[in-house]
Amino acid sequence: MKKDKIKILKIVILILFIVLLVFLTLKLGPLFKNISTEEGRIEFRKKIESLGFEGVLTIIGLIFVQIFLPILPGEPVELLSGMCFGPLGGLVVCYLGVFLSTFFIFFSVRKFGKEFIYSFISKEKIDKIENSEIWYNSKKIDIIVFMAFFIPGTPKDIFVYIGGLLPINAIKFLFISTFARFPSIISSTIAGSNIVYGNWRAIVLAYVITFGISGFILFLYNKNKDRIILPKDDLKKANN
Repeated sequence: MKKDKIKILKIVILILFIVLLVFLTLKLGPLFKNISTEEGRIEFRKKIESLGFEGVLTIIGLIFVQIFLPILPGEPVELLSGMCFGPLGGLVVCYLGVFLSTFFIFFSVRKFGKEFIYSFISKEKIDKIENSEIWYNSKKIDIIVFMAFFIPGTPKDIFVYIGGLLPINAIKFLFISTFARFPSIISSTIAGSNIVYGNWRAIVLAYVITFGISGFILFLYNKNKDRIILPKDDLKKANN
């Protein structure tokens, strides 16, 4: 019964993705070919503004589906959100999509267990994470989860699925996994907003600053990693 429900859910998500993709292609597809020119970007912006709340729901839906299907890259959707609603508006829209998808996935994993995860992510990837130190560091799990979602380039959407198996409070996980994505999302929405105006210097600067700050925090984290994460063997001894 569980497997049948999961298969139905997977089909529904795929259909939703196709519908949203077709909608965006029909609405915006013809405008993308002219986005390299100033006139084309102005026309694109006007078309986006005309979508209104319909555009907001479309972007949220795309983010929802993209996180559900980790093989899909999130960067294009975040850039599109910035193009549609600006840096801060795009950030808010992305946060809404991230929170809703994370909420649904987290509690689906808690309800259906690993069978739900294996429908979207390979067993090998899950086993690799289960055998790492993160699985045993329940006392430092908040910091570990924060870093997993904060650092640009990490497989965040896979960690959303893992979250349902970790020994962490649901509200705490939802809060951390949503807002810790700030560097990667804000850099993308800033870039997307400036693409419309052809401001390429601002795009480069946005990525340099956010990745620089993230790199510095990663450096501090690695420097103090031994205090945060104990080796798996030591943790097993401590738990015994």
